[in-house]
Amino acid sequence: MNTSPKRIQLMDTTLRDGEQTQGVSFAPAEKVNIAKALLQSLKVDRIEVASARVSKGEKMAVSQIIQWAQEEGFDHQVEVLGFVDYDKSVDWIVQTGGHVINLLTKGSEKHCREQLGKTLDQHVADIRQTVAYALEQGLQVNVYLEDWSNGYADSRDYVYGLMEAIDDIGITHFMLPDTLGVMSPDEVYESMHDMCLRWPQLHFDFHPHNDYGLATANVMAAVKAGISSVHCTVNCLGERAGNASLAEVAVVLRDKMGLDLAIDETHIVRVSNMVENFAGKWVAANAPIVGADVFTQTAGIHADGDQKGNLYVTRLSPERFDRTRSYALGKMSGKASLLKNLDAMGMTLSEEDQKKVLARIVKLGDSKQKITADDLPFIISDVLESKNYHHIKLLNCSITSGLELESTVSIRVEVKGEVYTSSGSGNGGFDAFIFAINKVMAQHDYSLPHLEDFEVRIPKGGDTNALTECIITWNCEGKSVKTRGVHSNQVFAAVLATLRVINMQLHEIECQNN
Repeated sequence: MNTSPKRIQLMDTTLRDGEQTQGVSFAPAEKVNIAKALLQSLKVDRIEVASARVSKGEKMAVSQIIQWAQEEGFDHQVEVLGFVDYDKSVDWIVQTGGHVINLLTKGSEKHCREQLGKTLDQHVADIRQTVAYALEQGLQVNVYLEDWSNGYADSRDYVYGLMEAIDDIGITHFMLPDTLGVMSPDEVYESMHDMCLRWPQLHFDFHPHNDYGLATANVMAAVKAGISSVHCTVNCLGERAGNASLAEVAVVLRDKMGLDLAIDETHIVRVSNMVENFAGKWVAANAPIVGADVFTQTAGIHADGDQKGNLYVTRLSPERFDRTRSYALGKMSGKASLLKNLDAMGMTLSEEDQKKVLARIVKLGDSKQKITADDLPFIISDVLESKNYHHIKLLNCSITSGLELESTVSIRVEVKGEVYTSSGSGNGGFDAFIFAINKVMAQHDYSLPHLEDFEVRIPKGGDTNALTECIITWNCEGKSVKTRGVHSNQVFAAVLATLRVINMQLHEIECQNN
């Protein structure tokens, strides 16, 4: 008896269906890099990369992807959507070097009649002609039954008739889409189970959409019904509410259904970040698996439970996805949250000092200020009236900017008890400040780390005098460090964030020298 888990194939369609997301259009180079990451790092089984005959740029991107895929042995895992147009889509795909066409047919009688203006027999004749030509050109042929979910609900006879007419003409995958995301898990199971029982010799794929927020649940129902291939996208990209999330689908199928997948989970977040940056569509901080906050414990009682016995740890451990767990600091923080952060920093405080610092954290949290682990040394320094993190103080700063003119800055700073003045110019006030502060710090054999990211926020609905929050990510000897500044002037918020990283690094240098 075979006791090995059932193998489920994942087909990622981020580069085709995901590109139908409003405002998303990947450049050819971006498509190539995403394709490489999906196949080589994440180890997705198949990828759908484009629609045939869209544009010259699309054709160039597909050609580049296929050329790389052939060199690496992935060429039969790259698929392109084609249309029932006899030779046009097939020739386009052959010219790119492609090996697989995903033929878009009409899976509902309404689409066939009203969009094509054809009968089922006429549509079948066109499909058979296109499939025969594709096979003659050496392509593998898969078939989408577009709007199959509504087609099955409205007229099963049409769906059955279509399947019976094409089930023996050399098609590899029959792909059943819930094109408009209208199905529930029960409906998915009933319909998929019916299809699998009627055609047990065929290989069915399920292509879900997330309009009701049921895409992942529907995948589970489809697999339970007998489906062995599932379509998804990175970060749930796709038209309207998007497609099924690759990260959610992969993890749920493994953890909740005990299934075997090829996915390398340690690359899920890295690929998510790549797609996020190329698409310009930011992932919600609480998105399962890939969100920035999903491995952050906020409640103090949870941190306490983890400290005493990992009471709030599940199979969804951050290490599994090459991430780390963090413990938020704010008004809900408790002693355990503080201790977890102190431990991560390699610091210890007395019981009395812990109470003082925790009281300050709670007070800041009540005022809705965001507190990060990088803020903690400054809170500690302020509470304990320590000089450790006050190596540099900004005494005065004047910034002048003009339209189509360089910005200038004059500063007066105190560094380790000595007062310096400096000036500079640059492309904007912050750039000018960096130039001026670097002149001062050069006298202390110090230069600022490389700036990786710069983010400015104001409260939603804030007035023109609202506080501005600037978060800067620095590359400190290969480690990403974030510092934060708050000021009503966004340039000065950035200045305060910069002074924080200088203070942190000067403190580390002093500790090393001692």
